[in-house]
Amino acid sequence: MSEEIKNNENQANENQAEQEAQELMSQAAAVKKGDIVKGKIIKVEQDQAIVDIGYKYDGTISLRELSSVQIENADQAVQEGQEVELKVVTIDDNKEKLVLSKRSIDSEKSWETLQQKLDEKVILEATVAEVVKGGLVVDVGVRGFVPASMVERSFVEDFSDYKGRTLRLRVKEIDREKNKVILSQKDVLDEEFEVQKKEIIGKIEVGQTYEGTVQRLTQFGAFVDIGGIDGLVHISEMAWHHVEHPSEIVKEGDKVSVQVLKVDPEKDKVSLSLKATQEGPWEKAEKTFTTGEIITGTVKRLAGFGAFVEIAPGVEGLVHISQIAHRHIATPQEVLKEGQEVKVKVLDVNAAEKRVSLSIKETEEAPAQTASTSYSSRPEKSSNHQKELAGNENVSLSNQGLSMTLGERFGDKLSKFKK
Repeated sequence: MSEEIKNNENQANENQAEQEAQELMSQAAAVKKGDIVKGKIIKVEQDQAIVDIGYKYDGTISLRELSSVQIENADQAVQEGQEVELKVVTIDDNKEKLVLSKRSIDSEKSWETLQQKLDEKVILEATVAEVVKGGLVVDVGVRGFVPASMVERSFVEDFSDYKGRTLRLRVKEIDREKNKVILSQKDVLDEEFEVQKKEIIGKIEVGQTYEGTVQRLTQFGAFVDIGGIDGLVHISEMAWHHVEHPSEIVKEGDKVSVQVLKVDPEKDKVSLSLKATQEGPWEKAEKTFTTGEIITGTVKRLAGFGAFVEIAPGVEGLVHISQIAHRHIATPQEVLKEGQEVKVKVLDVNAAEKRVSLSIKETEEAPAQTASTSYSSRPEKSSNHQKELAGNENVSLSNQGLSMTLGERFGDKLSKFKK
């Protein structure tokens, strides 16, 4: 039984060989310019390929006629033994010159295929043949162009290593008259990303912590990739202290821990926080500062009732107006200004209520108590009023002197009221 099968296979091979021979004989009988013929590559040289089409002499295919894109060697387009379909470009029996084109046949077939892929939005694969100004050239049977902006989802500065890569592309535009084909890999990547993003968003929960990579910075925050989707860390969530620009905290490429604050599946948005994964300034303050300690701070704000002094990033304590100076002052601005560095004493730390009470005057030695301050608790006289008193020969500037002068001057007149 096996012998019979073997004989049948041999017979089939013989029939096929005979049929191919007849086709070649028929083809050899009448070959003219413009004909479509079949042949086999018998030799591949650097600048051309030699092909046997069954004619009385072999034909040649130049580099230009091997591919629709620029190639450096013929073996980039064909290999020995490969069956190819070709178009007769030139035939001269006197010089035994037969010039053939593979590119013409490939091009004719490709236009129809490309139009179909455009209509059906089918993804095709193609190898990058050239890196040119503005994008990449690919071989899709005809010369296809992928603009730089349509290669990847993100900006690519240097395409020098893209030659030889295989890209997955969508046909964007076809213009046969201008021999123009525009393709995009970005469209394919965007579609896949959208599908992946919806899957990821569906699994994200508020409060979860992720390890992510900073992708890009903007004036209002940083976008962090948390595994296939970019979430926004708003500038207010960058740190516990005030931040002018995200670059003060992170840079592109940094690995960071972030916590999910909000998820909006309809808008495909995820809000993240960097500071939520870090110990808060008030928790640190409770561990760092102790009552009675003297530290250095910076005056951040002045109010009618006192001054707010920053003693750590994100921690401001209040110096009540009564704790600014030993002498009476009407406003903090009399002795302090914003940005001024001052020494303060910690009076109380209440992390739960986010309050710290501070004192400036308790870091300074109290001035010596004068007779005037023991005589009266009223505010000091103005300098003009003091000058006025100094010009009066009947008034002494000392409280004690003032008392004696009054007693001496009015003693006789007052004595009658004592009777």
